[in-house]
Amino acid sequence: MIRTEVIIGVKNVPKSAEWYMALLDCKTTHGGNNFEILVDKQDGTTILCLHKWGVHEHSTLISPDVKKGNGLILYFRVDNFDEVWDNARALYAVIEEVPHLNQNSGRQEFSLRDLDGYYVEIANDSGDLEK
Repeated sequence: MIRTEVIIGVKNVPKSAEWYMALLDCKTTHGGNNFEILVDKQDGTTILCLHKWGVHEHSTLISPDVKKGNGLILYFRVDNFDEVWDNARALYAVIEEVPHLNQNSGRQEFSLRDLDGYYVEIANDSGDLEK
């Protein structure tokens, strides 16, 4: 089995964890100010890891001053699309694209920015792709 566990650099790990938990209705499993693991509440699959900038001397996580996010889209497929859209609006998130049908994927999608400026794409993963 191969799985990807994405780690992003953030300014404030607890605050970013709260934001993603409010958006995606996920939970934490690690805890702490320097690193956090966010998982699916239903099956425990890792969704995203948050790493404080400049901690542990990882070469790609040294400084938030380097333009982050170039070439990166945090793409989440969710089965509770409408709920996540409502969560995004309740968070007053910076919305890049409102819900729309992506003609290429056949899925409803919307895009927003997280607290650190990362581009986040949310796509409907339910059986009803043209909802």
